[in-house]
Amino acid sequence: MLAARTRSGLDETMHDGAVAVMSVDGTLIASSGDIDQAFFLRSASKPFQALVSQECGAGLGPLELAVAAGSHDGDPVHVALVEAMLAGAALTDADLRCPPTRPLSQAAAARHRDQGRDEARALWNNCSGKHAAWLRACRQQGWPLDTYLAPDHPIQVLITDLLEDLGEFPVAPVGVDGCGAPVHRTTTRAMALLYAQLAARPRLREVFAAMHRYPALVSGMGNGDAAIATNLNAAAKRGAAGCIGVAIEGRFGVAVKSWDGIQEVADCAAIATLSALGEVAPVAVRRLEPLARPRVLGGGRVVGELEPRVSLRWA
Repeated sequence: MLAARTRSGLDETMHDGAVAVMSVDGTLIASSGDIDQAFFLRSASKPFQALVSQECGAGLGPLELAVAAGSHDGDPVHVALVEAMLAGAALTDADLRCPPTRPLSQAAAARHRDQGRDEARALWNNCSGKHAAWLRACRQQGWPLDTYLAPDHPIQVLITDLLEDLGEFPVAPVGVDGCGAPVHRTTTRAMALLYAQLAARPRLREVFAAMHRYPALVSGMGNGDAAIATNLNAAAKRGAAGCIGVAIEGRFGVAVKSWDGIQEVADCAAIATLSALGEVAPVAVRRLEPLARPRVLGGGRVVGELEPRVSLRWA
């Protein structure tokens, strides 16, 4: 079990899942639950997708690389960086193949409505940074731009090969992610190994550094992955349907998957796991408390919390 939501002294809901902690050499450090059950990486694959873009000539600076490795909230800084990424390669948001959406940020969406701009745009899709990076790489390599989401497109083949190599797990058959991109299979064990590589491999150093230095560009303030990267010596990335990966610099990777797909549960369990590993300093405990133990309200007052219930097995 990852967590239980209590209300007035009763466990109202209980949330099962899996946790794995891996060293960069593939040694299992600790685990909980079925760490070999397959699921999709979803956006937790973005740091590795960003690496492929950069290695294929995307030419991203640290700020742009953070957005490419992230799922942004659609705040003005996020949108401006994606627009600059596109313009730098003589591209526009018309070249993006991610679906039009409204910003994830409620504040950003409200500003657009106040300005009479309530339409959906591909630029505001939380994956637009990743797509812009792919387009820049494709432009540099001379690869087709209109088919960059096809699983057999050169950039997607490279991503698939990289994930299989770093995670030591067969990621095929690929599915289709919410943004239309190929989405890859993983397990909690394999995902933890991926994030251990992000934590320690020189090849991934540039991506790690961008994510750790600019967590609000990888995500948005208030999100679990941004909070962890802000308060720990880490890079972190959430994925849809309740998963999160954490790379502790130079040491190990952590992966958490909530089987009911609730991100709040995965974030809570990730923080509990990091605390059990001794990675959360006292000052960080206070700052992470709203995510570590989200409050349950009744009648406008606190009557319970989402309580972590992770019990790690140490290897």
